[in-house]
Amino acid sequence: MTVSKMAQNLIGSEIIRVAGEVNAMIAKGEPICNLTIGDFNPSIYPIPEELRQGITKAYEQGHTNYPPANGVAVLRKAVVNFTQERLGLTYPESDILVAGGSRPLIYATYLALVDPGDKVVYPTPSWNNNHYCHLSGATPVEVKTRPENNFMPTAADVKPHLKGATMLALCSPLNPTGTMFSKKDLEEICDLVLEENRSRSEGEKPLYLLYDQIYWMLTFGNAEHYDPVSLRPDMRDYTIYIDGTSKCFAATGVRVGYAFGPAVVMDKMKSILGHVGAWAPKAEQMAMAEFLQNPKAVDGFMNEFKPKVQESLNTLYNGFQELKAEGFAVDAIEPMGAIYLSAKIDLAGKTTPDGKVLETSQDITFYVLHEAKLAVVPFSAFGSGKDLNWFRLSVGGASLEDIKASVGRLREALQQLK
Repeated sequence: MTVSKMAQNLIGSEIIRVAGEVNAMIAKGEPICNLTIGDFNPSIYPIPEELRQGITKAYEQGHTNYPPANGVAVLRKAVVNFTQERLGLTYPESDILVAGGSRPLIYATYLALVDPGDKVVYPTPSWNNNHYCHLSGATPVEVKTRPENNFMPTAADVKPHLKGATMLALCSPLNPTGTMFSKKDLEEICDLVLEENRSRSEGEKPLYLLYDQIYWMLTFGNAEHYDPVSLRPDMRDYTIYIDGTSKCFAATGVRVGYAFGPAVVMDKMKSILGHVGAWAPKAEQMAMAEFLQNPKAVDGFMNEFKPKVQESLNTLYNGFQELKAEGFAVDAIEPMGAIYLSAKIDLAGKTTPDGKVLETSQDITFYVLHEAKLAVVPFSAFGSGKDLNWFRLSVGGASLEDIKASVGRLREALQQLK
């Protein structure tokens, strides 16, 4: 049996592969601290009670039929108001597109803008852009980033690659790093996009910016979220925002995402997703519309949710700093946003108790998993090289107690290496 060349060459998710081994160990009763999946354990991080009640009520009211292809009107109106009040971004209801989470919206952006062979520029590490390029036939242009700049791209990093490109794909707060753009860096990148578009001839496809800000409500300390159109209003014609409720309300399984941007692009994205049928369930849409219009409930939830996430991230960060101070080859970047810690576990060249030499980030991943019972994901799962020994640690699925215990087990595992 033969399948398409696209399907033949599609690479599976490395995160899912690691998670499969983790789940097998958990099934055997091993005490794994699972920091692999960008998800939330509902027993630790339940969705807002008002949202839960609203979903139940919506089903009881019979909202079980197809929603409109672009989302129910009350939700799109709620998103308009929420985005205006919280971000200062004003978009008409007709330019809001609702879907079953942010993934279909990102894919629809690729399909609406990118022809086979078109250049798509994106930083590494970043989430899934390599796979979306493969699915759409795009020519990927990977821009390596550095820990010195918190793995966020700068204008100098992307400038050599924008000529002739169709799309620049960015995310802040960034999955997998949990780091964010500074105002200066994002302003300078926007200026490059505007400059490139001014240089293009009439009828030539513009350079668009896909801006994934799904984690914007989860920022910590003095970190501040910035977005392209707020910084440079002229970016409005070129920016497609990816947003939603999955992460900020611990509601990943509720599957309500939304996008907004230029009408000409959003209309085509709507048509694409209408054929795919990737809408969010109607009852969840109705409930989310009601919840977004209840600022007291939103703020009440966030005031409890964010400190809890931040405490887990800070516990991990401080644990890595203690290990670093003890002389181990580890480090971490102070948490800024999202639910991720960027951690360096540089064990390449070390020898395990059974005589195996650790060479790649995959080797390190599985050593830490089996010896420290700590499950992490290497940045190679996000497009970086296997020689980059940095890892994503996602705190949504683990309790604070499990995280604290994992640091001690990691210390013991590091002590065993030669």
